[in-house]
Amino acid sequence: MANDGASLSGTWDQGSPTPLNFARDNFVAAAKPSPVDGIWLGTLQVGSTPLRLQLSVKSDTAGREFCAMDSLDQHAMGLECAKVVLSANDFSFDVPAVHGNWKGTLSADGNILSGVWSQGSPLPLNFTRRSVAIAAAPIAAPTYDAALAPVAAADLQSVLDRDLAEALKSGELAPGTGVGISIAVVEHGVRRVFSYGAAKQDSIFEIGSITKTFTGLVLSQMVEQGKVKFDEPVRELLPPGTVAKPAGNEITLLDLATQHSGLPRIPDNFKPADPSNPYADYGAPNLYAFVAQHGVAKPVDAGFLYSNLGFGLLGQALSVHSGLSYPALLKKEVIDPLGLKDTTVSLSPAQQIRFVEGHDEHHHPAHAWDLDALAGAGAIRSTAADMLTYLEANLHPEKLTRVAGSSAGATLSAALVQSHQLRADAMPGTRIALAWLFVDKTGDYWHNGATGGYSSYAFFNPKADYAAVVLLNTTLGSTGSFADRLGEHISQRLAGKPAISLAN
Repeated sequence: MANDGASLSGTWDQGSPTPLNFARDNFVAAAKPSPVDGIWLGTLQVGSTPLRLQLSVKSDTAGREFCAMDSLDQHAMGLECAKVVLSANDFSFDVPAVHGNWKGTLSADGNILSGVWSQGSPLPLNFTRRSVAIAAAPIAAPTYDAALAPVAAADLQSVLDRDLAEALKSGELAPGTGVGISIAVVEHGVRRVFSYGAAKQDSIFEIGSITKTFTGLVLSQMVEQGKVKFDEPVRELLPPGTVAKPAGNEITLLDLATQHSGLPRIPDNFKPADPSNPYADYGAPNLYAFVAQHGVAKPVDAGFLYSNLGFGLLGQALSVHSGLSYPALLKKEVIDPLGLKDTTVSLSPAQQIRFVEGHDEHHHPAHAWDLDALAGAGAIRSTAADMLTYLEANLHPEKLTRVAGSSAGATLSAALVQSHQLRADAMPGTRIALAWLFVDKTGDYWHNGATGGYSSYAFFNPKADYAAVVLLNTTLGSTGSFADRLGEHISQRLAGKPAISLAN
């Protein structure tokens, strides 16, 4: 609990640990409810899928309206509303967490809200008043397949053919879903790359937040080269005059790279014009405006708090300091020294042909994401084979061979070793290096990622000498990430442990 008693900072663990912070609710209800106060239930028809949305509306003594939305079938509860406005019978609100907006009117009898939900394309969405809220059905606890002897990389595909059989027939990977997966694994130097569904071995995917590990490596490279220091304030790398020097401790480059900056997950001036491509119009001026307003003081009790903003700021600061764009800096410090051919932010026409189409959680086509000022948090596209090369470099920095024409290759081996040093606590049982999360129990370094149409999971285990990556052309679902589940399953199979089930 914070010293002022206003907040609780901690971690929620329901299978996998997730940061969860609470702020004290000082709400004082109005003596007389407004016409829209209460519980409302509506159904949003998304293609062939109906989604039940529940709305809880309340007003305070000052006449201000507040609401929260539950997506019951997606197990997304308590999504906070913003810009809640009631004017006569007109009612509207935003749901920033999903970049959505509802606008409509209250019926004469006060029992129906008729309107339109906008989250990319507008869809009709009407709510009916209810007397009692509906609770979401609990998510079933995962089941586990029996342990096998540790699986070799050469045998993994045949094992997964069996373990994925039900998902391929009638589950997440069934025909007609458009889902494709590329998997790459290396174990004691033996490499295998294979795919399922709509993907091919050379298909290109968005890797989402696994990008953060590349940004962390860029930082490590620049430290090794003497261009920056870990304890250097990020303020000093931004354009002069961007933000004032705080009175006390300030956010450093290492704070950003270890998710200990205290910065929120997303900046409060993040207001995408196109929710289907939300980061595309968030440029450097937006980022600098947020930083100037928020400041760069480091909270005294800054613990682990996952922040896309933080890694986006780190990538932008390193880019400004180097005089290169983030894609150019990434290419110079990591992509070229490792000889990666299909790892990039912007695709060539030939690569675009191999860029497998992404899907939302209902298997509808989803827009690719383009990141500008926050590119360091999630802008990279890659193939399973390239990602495996990257993971092999992390497994064995000492075996790197210099790529001709790449001056940055001279420091890469040392930078990789440096990027693995565990620097702070993260979630329970987990510590953090430069972006990479480390599980004490298994010895795995890991990171995952998700965009609007893709999800991914990568890990490497230096002690056991294996690594793997899962690239999926579908975003997160109501029960979490299938890519995470598959990645964890592969790690467990390689280790000879009971493996989380991949069935429906």
